[in-house]
Amino acid sequence: MRLFLRRALGVALLVALAWFVWLYFQIDAVARQDQARPSDAIAVFGAAEYSGRPSPVLHARLDHAVELYRMRIAPLVITLGGGSDRDSGMTEGGVGRDYLLANGVPYDQIVAETQSVDTEQQVSRLAEIARERHLNSIVVVSDGTHLFRIRKLCEDAGLVVYTSPRGALGHIDDYDLALRYFHEMLSYTSLRLHLKLSWMHGRTDA
Repeated sequence: MRLFLRRALGVALLVALAWFVWLYFQIDAVARQDQARPSDAIAVFGAAEYSGRPSPVLHARLDHAVELYRMRIAPLVITLGGGSDRDSGMTEGGVGRDYLLANGVPYDQIVAETQSVDTEQQVSRLAEIARERHLNSIVVVSDGTHLFRIRKLCEDAGLVVYTSPRGALGHIDDYDLALRYFHEMLSYTSLRLHLKLSWMHGRTDA
């Protein structure tokens, strides 16, 4: 029995190692690609806002969306993300809309989603907006390491999406980058195992 348990544990560890190695390379491959192409909309996934101002991460995502809009990748920009009781009524989607307006995107070409609180909810609300507006394809903008999980969630929701990572924000040391990959690997694994670990499924704000 002990020998059987040791072998079973060894096989389980090998399977887990193979899974995480495969997953790392999948996340890395998506993070390094920019698939932006003419589509029906650009969707910006939310990140933190500070008293009505986008955080550096959200700022970078919105700047990238503005760049894509000016390149005529899509005629519509969707900003995603709600707020909390500590946000004084501000939402990530609303702050994103205001930023786009200030950078020349017309009001009627912006949709601000302001109810979602994590990545899964943002994808769910994006799918609802796509159905309501008959959007066939969407360019999704977020951090590179976040996009693999977003793409899989969007595919599960029946959306056709193309990933486009935001630009880099200064120097990111190896430790911080490793933490981002680790977070996404655990988040995606818990998602596929149907584990309700909301802190793992959240937005990428840092």
